Amino acid sequence: MSTTDIGVAVIGAGMAGKAHAAAYRSATTLYRAALPSVRLVAIADAYEPVAVDTAARFGYDRHETSWQAIVEAEDIDVVSIVVANALHREIAEAALAAGKHVLCEKPLSDTIADAEAMVRAAARSSRLARVGLTFRRSPGIAFVRKLVQDGTLGRVFHVNGGYLTDYGCDPQTPISWRYKGPAGSGALADVGSHLSYLVEFVGAADITGVRGGHLSTVIGRRPKPLGAISGRGKVEVSDEQDTVENDDVAVFSADLASGATATVQVSRVAAGHPNTLTLEVYGERGAARFDFRNPGQVELFLHEADSATSGWRTIVLGPSHPYWQGGLPMDAPGVGIGQNEGFVFQARAMLEEVAGLSEAESLPRNASFADGLRNLRLLEAASQSALTGGIAVPVPDPAAASLTA
Repeated sequence: MSTTDIGVAVIGAGMAGKAHAAAYRSATTLYRAALPSVRLVAIADAYEPVAVDTAARFGYDRHETSWQAIVEAEDIDVVSIVVANALHREIAEAALAAGKHVLCEKPLSDTIADAEAMVRAAARSSRLARVGLTFRRSPGIAFVRKLVQDGTLGRVFHVNGGYLTDYGCDPQTPISWRYKGPAGSGALADVGSHLSYLVEFVGAADITGVRGGHLSTVIGRRPKPLGAISGRGKVEVSDEQDTVENDDVAVFSADLASGATATVQVSRVAAGHPNTLTLEVYGERGAARFDFRNPGQVELFLHEADSATSGWRTIVLGPSHPYWQGGLPMDAPGVGIGQNEGFVFQARAMLEEVAGLSEAESLPRNASFADGLRNLRLLEAASQSALTGGIAVPVPDPAAASLTA
């Protein structure tokens, strides 16, 4: 491994893999603190045409068809793991053992046991082990959190979150790994992993327990694809059907350590909602709401003395808000920012940490594997609540939760 530059690789060239690949390419252009030279080394995917195309598109030196080739390569220092959740553990353990820094896509794994093993592997390693929870890089979401932390909204009463997607609303969408696995590994793990940590993030308090959990599978069978599946686009399908094993819709309520209540709703079958993430925080002094369909603004309501002028107002994000100033090339108020930029902020934070740059230079560090395990335990509690008729299920204190042997 080089000590003068940083070689990066991405395992998995689907939709999110492409986002990681593009992010490393752009990360060096953010902020003024100089990174060491970053080499775009390799893209790996078992489906070679996608690996070839992604490597060429984003300027990587070569492609591979196995993750083992990435792990064994001596010219690679940082690895993004962007494959099916069930494969995370094996690849992460091997990469850490080979001396690679690892950035693993959320959720950390598909089982608590595997996630715990990944945390232990990270503890044994001298390398960084981080999990991709990209939305907390959103300036708007971070601003809502700041309004809670600095007391602008007062004591928080209620946090309401929704993440609605429609990638599974068509019954002809083919079966894939996303539709296989135990209860809670569907929409809850896919988009609920984002939303659940964001409820804690904007609420500035840990979730201590969940209740009223409900999981629903509304499309029970899907056709098998005739070719390879990459991302969420349409592909040709056969007449043969396969069984959907996990959840299309998930809802639950939660208790925060602050005394606030949270409500959470996620779906992968919400027609007309390709990527609708919403967060609302209601406090004693006012409220704030964020809608990722309009990521360059936050809506704010504060109790005013004159009821005639009291009401919601729109805050257009700009250099005075988190992560904005000196980040993207155009950092003026009102310039658009969205999900792709979140991946760039994430890659920048990873590279800065690998390079040993001060945290104050740009962004707070990415979440650790331990944070990823915490998130998975929260989702497991929601699943257990759903499987037991909605009863209250505690979420282990992150400081007290121990790893099983």
